[in-house]
Amino acid sequence: MKTIQSLVFVLLLLLVLNVSTFPLFAEVPTMPKILFTSSRDGNREIYMMNPDGSEQVNLTQHRAEDMFAVWSPRGDKILFVSNRQGTGVRDLYLMDPDGSNVRRVFKRKAKGRREKPAWSTDGKQFVYNYTDWDRGEFEFYLGTFGEEDAERLPYGNSAEWSPNGTEIAYSISHQFGARLTFMDVQTRKLEQPLPDKALQWQRNPSWSASGDRLAITGNRHLLPVIDGKELDEARALHKAWNDKYTVFIVNRDGTGLQQLIEEDGPAARVSALSPDGSEVLYTQEINGRYQIFKIDVNSGVRTQLTHGGIVIQANTGGDWFDPAYALSVSPQPHLLTTTWGDVKQK
Repeated sequence: MKTIQSLVFVLLLLLVLNVSTFPLFAEVPTMPKILFTSSRDGNREIYMMNPDGSEQVNLTQHRAEDMFAVWSPRGDKILFVSNRQGTGVRDLYLMDPDGSNVRRVFKRKAKGRREKPAWSTDGKQFVYNYTDWDRGEFEFYLGTFGEEDAERLPYGNSAEWSPNGTEIAYSISHQFGARLTFMDVQTRKLEQPLPDKALQWQRNPSWSASGDRLAITGNRHLLPVIDGKELDEARALHKAWNDKYTVFIVNRDGTGLQQLIEEDGPAARVSALSPDGSEVLYTQEINGRYQIFKIDVNSGVRTQLTHGGIVIQANTGGDWFDPAYALSVSPQPHLLTTTWGDVKQK
């Protein structure tokens, strides 16, 4: 009896003193939700909405710029980027699904920018881009929650972990384009199944929950290398072809490439493929403002999810969580190390 009473007392104590840092108490969405970035209030903030665009809620409400938000595998945490340490300094933060319990991922302040994170399938690790313009450093890292050191990986961009956790999909640029690349998590071996001749620029990969296909941003047109000889002409081509980025679906093995949106308007860039693979979120400029849309892969029906905004980057990005496809992940004790004093300082 005393043992049970002691256990109850400990649980109550944790609930009172540390409820905001215990993952089991984080309220996981019971319905599908989309995270996105909006500048509608004058600076970038993290918002959440339903897949039909309804119930758009500001989660961060901070004077700093908050962006690049991604769901944890089971929806109990959000990983995002903010410059709360100072203008021009971007770093990684965690928060609960309601925007509370904000805490830094790294204790050490970065000299450059940590941004564009992607969560591992087991919830223990993450990848991110690191940029230091002053030192000319452009890196790609694999980090582990609770650890300060990170492993440098072959450089790439727009990363996303595969649903089975065995590989990371991202984009590696070269002189004449960018290739969709798969990196084996265990061996670090790289694979590029989609040739340049199929799609010259291959970016922003997003997996379906089954892992059999991806949505990607693509551009079939070769952008010219500016050599100073015909500068004006080259600039004109860059500008004209920049609007040719659009949305594609492709199988994991590089087959079945399908273009979903015609090249008849401003550039359309993939944000996320719905977990069931039936719809694609993408960002496109309309009336001088970026807005978030979705398109049905089978019917081609497009729906505008966001409206308005006072700057060109009005509403961008998007990360899709559906509890029906949530991955079962055991609680990670090393995520419980944030102290009350640390939280208050944020």
